[in-house]
Amino acid sequence: MNTSRHLAMLCALLACAHVSAAEPGSRGETGQQGPGQSWRIGLDAGGVHRFDADLDDGASFDRTTWLLRFSATRAWTPSLRAGLSASYEHDSYGFDATGEDPWGDIRTLSISLPITYRPGGDWSVFALPRLRYSAETDADLGDGREAGLLAGASYRVNERLSIGPGLGVFSELGSGTDVFPILLVNWQMTDTLSLETGRGLAASRGPGLTLRWTPAGDWSFGLGARYEKRRFRLDDKDTAPGGIGVDKAVPVALTATWKPAPRVELNLLAGAELGGNLRVETDSGRRLASEDYDTAPFAGAVLSMKF
Repeated sequence: MNTSRHLAMLCALLACAHVSAAEPGSRGETGQQGPGQSWRIGLDAGGVHRFDADLDDGASFDRTTWLLRFSATRAWTPSLRAGLSASYEHDSYGFDATGEDPWGDIRTLSISLPITYRPGGDWSVFALPRLRYSAETDADLGDGREAGLLAGASYRVNERLSIGPGLGVFSELGSGTDVFPILLVNWQMTDTLSLETGRGLAASRGPGLTLRWTPAGDWSFGLGARYEKRRFRLDDKDTAPGGIGVDKAVPVALTATWKPAPRVELNLLAGAELGGNLRVETDSGRRLASEDYDTAPFAGAVLSMKF
C-alpha cells in the first residue's frame, strides 16, 4: 500500500471518528455510572511513522502503522463493568536492501473483552481476555491467531495512590506460551503530576508506564516507555514460506495531548525505539535469521473520541 493510499485511509478514519460526545467520569468530569445507564463508546484513529533504522547487515527499513480502535463498555451492576474492544492495524514496512525483503505489509485484528470488578472497599480487579490475528497481506489472517489474558488487582492506598500486581499470559505463534508481569499504578504525585499505567498505540501486549504533567488549560504532556513485540504469520513466498516474522523494540515517547472539548483528544507523540530486533522463524518457532537495528526516531498522532 503506497503513501497516498495510507493518507486516504487516515483521512477516512478521522472523518468517521469526528463525533461530539463525552464519556461520563472521564478526566475533568465527575460522577459515576450505575447499572442500566448508557454505554461508554470510544473511537481512536491515527498513525505513527518510524523513520529509517539501520540493520546489522548494512540494510535499513522504516515502518508506518495505521490504527482504528473501537470500544464499548457498560456498568452491568454497581460492581461490574464489561464491554468489547476491537482494533485494526496496518503495518507497512519499507526495506532498503539489495536482497529479498523478509516481509511486506502486515495486518492485525484484535478483539478483547475488558472486565472490571469492584467488590467493595479499596480493591478493584480487572481481566482482559483477547484474541489477536496478525499476518502478512497475502497470508491467511486465521493462521496468525494468538490468544491470551491480561489480569490484575489494584488496591487504593489513599486518595492519591492505587497500586497492584498483574500478569499477562499469551499463546505465541510457533513458540508456546509467553508469561510476563504487569505493574498497575495510578499515583497522583502532585495536583498536576501523575505516574500511571497506560496503553500503547500499536501492538503492545502489556501496558507501559507514563509520567504525565497536566497543567491548567487544554494541554497535558507525558513521558512514557513500554516493551512492544509484533509476531505475525508470513505468506508462502519470500524468505520463510508460512513462517513467522518478529519485530520487537522498546519505544520511549514524549506526548502532548490537546483536549479542545470534554469528548475529544488529539494526542501527538514523538520519540525513539530502542533495542530493536527483527527475526524470521520457521512455523515451529526455530530461528532462521535475526538482525538488531539501531535506535530510530518516530512521530505520530492519534485522535480519540468518546460518546
